Amino acid sequence: MAHHPSVHTSVLPAEALALLGVRAGMRVVDGTLGGGGHARLLAHAVGPHGLVVAIDRDPAAIDRGARALAGLPVRFAQANYRDIPEVLDALSIDAVDAVLLDVGLSSDQLADRDRGFSFDADGPLDLRFDPTEGEPAWRIVNRMRPESLADIIFEFGEERHSRRIARKIAAVREKQPVHSAREFARLVASAIPRQHPPARIHPATRTFQALRIAVNEELKSLRIALERIPTRLVPGGRLAVISFHSLEDRLVKQAFRNAQVWECLTRSPVEAGPAELAANPRSRSARLRAARRTAAFSPG
Repeated sequence: MAHHPSVHTSVLPAEALALLGVRAGMRVVDGTLGGGGHARLLAHAVGPHGLVVAIDRDPAAIDRGARALAGLPVRFAQANYRDIPEVLDALSIDAVDAVLLDVGLSSDQLADRDRGFSFDADGPLDLRFDPTEGEPAWRIVNRMRPESLADIIFEFGEERHSRRIARKIAAVREKQPVHSAREFARLVASAIPRQHPPARIHPATRTFQALRIAVNEELKSLRIALERIPTRLVPGGRLAVISFHSLEDRLVKQAFRNAQVWECLTRSPVEAGPAELAANPRSRSARLRAARRTAAFSPG
């Protein structure tokens, strides 16, 4: 595995840390290690007598993190954050004080031209966070019925031209299978009517998002994690979730409405301020919500 330093900039770092209330000696889970920015802040906050358990599905993220965070009180595990209970069991940890999830796409994944996350990548349209698990997106695109493909693009990408896109994919793949991210992005763009003035985002953005969510079962993983995490939080322990589109944010908002489990700490989502937006434009869609586990909740 090639050793490349992270190019990812963590979003809402100070806000997330403040809402989690992390103090020296605590045990904390970073369920989405990514570029390691949040994990580093958490490690400094818990200090040498605390512990950060850093999890990521992407083996490249774990590899980078293990080198970048060497010497800090961090333990690493390649896993899906919905499997936090199993990761903690393997470390003989019964409960933790806080959990952070940042469920967006990492800049490191976008920069890896062999993974297909970028529209101009020559590599295959893979889109898997863990390249060893599941089915790559190019295979789904070439085998799935147009109606089912359109449903995925509409449901997960909220793309109103989903039917047109699916029909165009079906027509193109009859002549030659779709394989690279770049050719797929061009194909999608060609199926969408030109807008005047041009849209702010690339015309393939929503379709790529939809396929990525489907390939990685992202919404299913988040739903399961929101159900399981409170069982491994101490009473009063906190969960903070940074999401990047409405489908994720809606799941978090609905989960935190369960007053038997959670005391919500954010009446509305926390968003990036002007300084962060100027320094990191990708933070514009980030939404942070946090909640405290109630003392009345029984994990059993």
